[in-house]
Amino acid sequence: MSTLWYILQSKPHKEEFLWNQLLAHRFEAFCPYIFIQPVNPRARKIKPYFPGYVFVYADLKQINLHTLQWMPGAKGLVAFGGKPAYVPENLVRAIRQRVDEVNARGCKPLESIKPGEIVTIRDGPFTGYEGIFDTHLPGTERVRVLLKLLQNRQILLELSSGQVELKVMNKNRR
Repeated sequence: MSTLWYILQSKPHKEEFLWNQLLAHRFEAFCPYIFIQPVNPRARKIKPYFPGYVFVYADLKQINLHTLQWMPGAKGLVAFGGKPAYVPENLVRAIRQRVDEVNARGCKPLESIKPGEIVTIRDGPFTGYEGIFDTHLPGTERVRVLLKLLQNRQILLELSSGQVELKVMNKNRR
């Protein structure tokens, strides 16, 4: 039995519809969504983590490949060299964990950070650097930070909100 995770491409903005189709056909499917802070308060507050794609857990030797290829809302399986590409189970688990972390965090921790406060960059090429928080970019999960480099030169960086955290001041040093 070779049941694996595959990626099914959806028609534009039909990820949820396709996910429901897969569930109706008794497939295990995964369509990760993240919560966002839209600029327009009436806009949709969730968006697909991978727009245009849905993960499906299937044994392609047991099912007719056309079942997935011609499912309403589907464009077809992602394939390389004519062979459907599969995604390792541990990668799907990591994606689930990352999406859960992003959704659990939301934008709330960064909403309390005010412009001018010192933040620490905790991920990426500038890990460990400190910067001055500038703003939370509306409608995205990104922030702008002013980073002070050599000779007091400052550059503006746009980073993922998960890459920064408010610097914790040592209470013993005042």
